[in-house]
Amino acid sequence: MKRRTLLLSGLGAAGALLVGFAALPPRSRLGHAKTQAVVDGEIGLNGWIKIATDGSVLLAMNRSEMGQGVHTALAQLVAEELAVPLARLRLIAAGHESLYGNVAMFVGQLPLPPRSLEPGQESPAARLGAWTVAKLARELGINATGGSSSIADAWEPLRWAAATARQQLLGAASLRWKLPLTELRITAGVISHVASGDSAHYGEFAQAAAATPPGEVGLKPAKQWTLIGQSAPRLDLAAKIDGSARFGIDARPPGLLYAAIRHAPALGGAPGALPVDAALRQPGVERVVSLGPYAGGQAAVAVVARNSWHALRAAAALEIEWQGRPAGALDSARIAAALAEAARRAAADGLAFASEGDADRALAGPGRKIEALYEAPYLAHAAMEPMNCTARVREGRVELWVPTQVPGLARELAARVAGVAPEAVTVHVSYLGGGFGRRLEIDFVGQAVRVALETGGRPVQLLWSREEDMRHDFYRPAGAAFCEALLGEDGKPLGLRIGSAGDAISPRWMERVLPALAGPVDLPDKTAAEGLFDQPYAVPHQRIAHLATHSGVPVGFWRSVGHSHHAFFIESFVDELAHAAGVDPLAYRLSLLDGLPRHAAVLRLAAEKAGWGQALARGQARGLALHESFGSIVAQVVELTQDAGGRPQVLRVVCALDCGTVVNPAIVERQMEGAVIFGLTAALFGRIDIRDGVVQQRNFPDYPLLSLAQTPRIETHLIASHHAPTGVGEPGTPPVAPAVANAWFALTGERRRRLPL
Repeated sequence: MKRRTLLLSGLGAAGALLVGFAALPPRSRLGHAKTQAVVDGEIGLNGWIKIATDGSVLLAMNRSEMGQGVHTALAQLVAEELAVPLARLRLIAAGHESLYGNVAMFVGQLPLPPRSLEPGQESPAARLGAWTVAKLARELGINATGGSSSIADAWEPLRWAAATARQQLLGAASLRWKLPLTELRITAGVISHVASGDSAHYGEFAQAAAATPPGEVGLKPAKQWTLIGQSAPRLDLAAKIDGSARFGIDARPPGLLYAAIRHAPALGGAPGALPVDAALRQPGVERVVSLGPYAGGQAAVAVVARNSWHALRAAAALEIEWQGRPAGALDSARIAAALAEAARRAAADGLAFASEGDADRALAGPGRKIEALYEAPYLAHAAMEPMNCTARVREGRVELWVPTQVPGLARELAARVAGVAPEAVTVHVSYLGGGFGRRLEIDFVGQAVRVALETGGRPVQLLWSREEDMRHDFYRPAGAAFCEALLGEDGKPLGLRIGSAGDAISPRWMERVLPALAGPVDLPDKTAAEGLFDQPYAVPHQRIAHLATHSGVPVGFWRSVGHSHHAFFIESFVDELAHAAGVDPLAYRLSLLDGLPRHAAVLRLAAEKAGWGQALARGQARGLALHESFGSIVAQVVELTQDAGGRPQVLRVVCALDCGTVVNPAIVERQMEGAVIFGLTAALFGRIDIRDGVVQQRNFPDYPLLSLAQTPRIETHLIASHHAPTGVGEPGTPPVAPAVANAWFALTGERRRRLPL
């Protein structure tokens, strides 16, 4: 990285303070026995682990389950170190202590390219940045499920917590039986001494263990693992099959009322005159409540009734005089045109997230120059469970039943809206019927609490209709990128310049949910340029810059965030370079991956399993893409044909993945399958159009999802790795769109540079 510059470089005036802060030892994430309350004789051994009287193990669960299987994978880490069957492990809700905050998610926001993270190649700036951000995140203690970070964040803390508890239990048994530790064995949560025949389960030693120092603690070596690396059945499987699983929409506290909501049709609009008499005359209606713009959402009106049908009908009957957006109506076509123009300027005018050599000079030299403009639209989250929150405000306390990715932030907002201390708010986190980043927002929580303030202590369930959910989302930003490259005589790029443009997500999210930490000036947002500045290919001269825009459209985190469209931009462009050079797309990519053996191995595995280079049936073609996101490397090969309507029909997707140590292979495979389907939906159909400020898509008929009949055969192949686990929930989505587009070009000769395809 001779002349490579990153945003981490040049820490400026704050450098000395950061260095000093980073030199301090990190705060432990073990917690202590008193972190968890004693319930029914359960004994806490640290902030994560409790032991029940029957010997079962209780794990404080600090992550939300939204279909990704995280509850099972995290439980496997603990069961492995404590040598208990998964069936003997129960999950309990974690509290709000900073101990449970997500450190890995914030470290993942550092703008680090793949070459700076390869073992043995880490730069000092990268190490200092990661260490410092980890310490800051530990102090902030923000509990969030996102950024494909749950396993990465828990990999060491949970295993150390379980290993420490194991040693405390062994120590207690050693003291009681007056036997050396080396002679004790653990099998399925039972401590035994073979020679004497003594044995007892963990519950027999829990009380004494809580007062027993752990002594020397070590993690089990990989060769002794019996659960990590195994496809253990998911803990939530039975409940989701028999219908006993409880999502937010299933909350039914006694005396429940129901609320339906209406926002202004136009983004940024608000209700004006509000005649309520007609609504109050509707059957079952209790009241009409005006709602402010909580946590970045829009002002709205809610109708409270004794059942959801009456609430929905009465809300639809409201004749409201809607006010438009003060700054004028938004239009996605105009925004797209402005983004395309901004992308062409961004290489010169934007913030350089990565720069090496002299790209301007290289591109001015002799050789073949390739240029292309790529564009992507706004996208909705479209989670199957619409936004909802059940709230009760009574006797100075607030109780929430909510499917959220950020329970601590939901608690803080609920406290502000209700005018109580955060300690007076209890949050019950349910299963999430889809998250994809939408439930990192808390606007709907503020609305529910505001309505509950009007219901005399009775709980109320606020449920958005599908139409409200689709038309008042925090959308994946639209984006554009202008790519330029100059090819040398060998066909490899001598110079690369990419200018991208699009709204920055992180500053807007901070304004909404963490206003105390949001500054008056937007800091550079890594998510706005990720997938471009951190592309893996070796080019001697390159400049990759981003021009941050502020369109006024509410934008938020969407599955794989910036990678979701930037992978389409860069991997389509690399395919164009390979075609211009007259080189096979696989061979071309491999020739540019010097010094990145893991990337090359993933690419080769996907190609091998897909039969790259082998003949396909007439009318079929293959395309491939390689992309790293959230610390994981994914390559995908798509096989497709043309349907009767002349559109791409994907037949097969072959995925190869290096995500470090695999905790549960079956969960990883299901995550890749879900990510591919999610990515194909967006690549083929996904778009949000805004005209006169109004989102045109209302429901799934005009925002279609990939159907079962359209779903291709999906194969997943995992690279064996000794590295720590990295992300899984999102990395399977980014390569899908470029692989489809590249296969379409191979089939038809038509290069499509705008999504959806």
